[in-house]
Amino acid sequence: MIEKIFDGSILLAIVLRADFKEPGIHFLTSPELSQQLAYMKHPAGKIIEPHVHNPVPRQVHYTQEVLFIRKGRLRVDFYDEKREYLESRELRSGDVILLVAGGHGFEVLEEVEMIEVKQGPYVGEGDKTRFPGISSTQVVYSRAGEGDNERSRQ
Repeated sequence: MIEKIFDGSILLAIVLRADFKEPGIHFLTSPELSQQLAYMKHPAGKIIEPHVHNPVPRQVHYTQEVLFIRKGRLRVDFYDEKREYLESRELRSGDVILLVAGGHGFEVLEEVEMIEVKQGPYVGEGDKTRFPGISSTQVVYSRAGEGDNERSRQ
């Protein structure tokens, strides 16, 4: 399953669930995004020709990040550009999320191991602005089946 999360017409995130298994190459992002995300499934014996990437000048205005959830459960809270809470999603082992725009916060629901990939160079605290988030009692899951734990029903 692939889910795109929007605030109006603004793409906030793309979630690739662990159970997505379509053959071939599936780019989940549009070409203009500064972080590209694709899912690929090929049979044994498939040859991917050797290649190099050409130098292409790019200008990145906002950091976009990809999280690979290796183990555990993580709640992602989405905020708009004004730092207003919108909704949440739960990620589990094998899920991948590309955070594109808006704000986000996290709560670890079950010990988590994850890998983060984002553009660099990283400029430390100058790379982000922190703000107060919601409490677990304010969580809103907007999709059936998301957050099927006791905490999400409060």
